[in-house]
Amino acid sequence: MQRLKTRSQFQAVLAGEIVARTAHFAMHRASVDGPLTQSHLSSSDTSAPSKALFVVAGPWLGAMVPKRWAKRAVTRNTIKRQVFEIGSSFEPHLPQSAHLVRLRSAFDRSRFKSATSTDLKTAVRLELQQLFTKAATS
Repeated sequence: MQRLKTRSQFQAVLAGEIVARTAHFAMHRASVDGPLTQSHLSSSDTSAPSKALFVVAGPWLGAMVPKRWAKRAVTRNTIKRQVFEIGSSFEPHLPQSAHLVRLRSAFDRSRFKSATSTDLKTAVRLELQQLFTKAATS
């Protein structure tokens, strides 16, 4: 599974449809089949040569965990690791598209005291499994 790396890749997938939601996460999906290039996203700069956003065919995955919803870097990194781990296990079930998992609300800090507690990791893992299951069936 390829990972989303550039800002234009993230923007292209965010512009796609939301295929699954849970209490804390949303999954966006965009097709990688079409002739989507960087020039399609930023029409203001016409002097830049157009470059394909998704060169390799197959599923792509990205994770977006804003500071607004996860204040500590260790928490953001833990959530991203969980996204990529669960994503790799669901790779055969996902369509050949670009997927972006976005954290859309904070986990309750009174319930999860530590930034990387086992309880938090378990809660994130269970919710991500639900998210990927919904996305695989849609």
